[in-house]
Amino acid sequence: MMHMRFGIILATAALAATAAAAQIKQEQPVSALKGHNSDAPVDVSADRIEVQDRADRAMFTGNVHVTQAELTLDTPRLTVAYSGGAGVGGVQIKRLDAAGGVVVRSPSETARGDFGVYDLERKLITLIGNVQLTRQNNQVSGARLVIDLDTGRAVIDGGPPGVNSSGGRVKGHFTVPQRQQQ
Repeated sequence: MMHMRFGIILATAALAATAAAAQIKQEQPVSALKGHNSDAPVDVSADRIEVQDRADRAMFTGNVHVTQAELTLDTPRLTVAYSGGAGVGGVQIKRLDAAGGVVVRSPSETARGDFGVYDLERKLITLIGNVQLTRQNNQVSGARLVIDLDTGRAVIDGGPPGVNSSGGRVKGHFTVPQRQQQ
């Protein structure tokens, strides 16, 4: 989620500390979501499912838990848009829409938001509303987060002022590596 370039971009923008950002880049591992296999099987569990086959969607409610490879998503409500059906090709998931609070996790990052969209065809995850991205002791918050799974690039923006808790600004808290005294 929070790829090395993401750390550099945010550190530069938020702190204007390019030297510290370069040092952080060297020490942080590559985002686990860079190159995530969006073609991997998707497993969904929930308290309830309603299938609307004519609309090519299924709605999961209550303690929804989604896994795909090392990616997990937890939310109270999830709508799965798909194509196909019981025919030869089977069901092909196109998009996951989460509402009521969303938590997306990879082995090294956690992202939270009010709503989320995972577009499997475009390989994009978007979280909207009171977004928070955490990696180790580093945290960035804003109004919207877009993660490109091909590149691992993550972009957070602050949204319009006064609409959400971000106040139209992106905020970050970054740890600085301690230098060895010589």
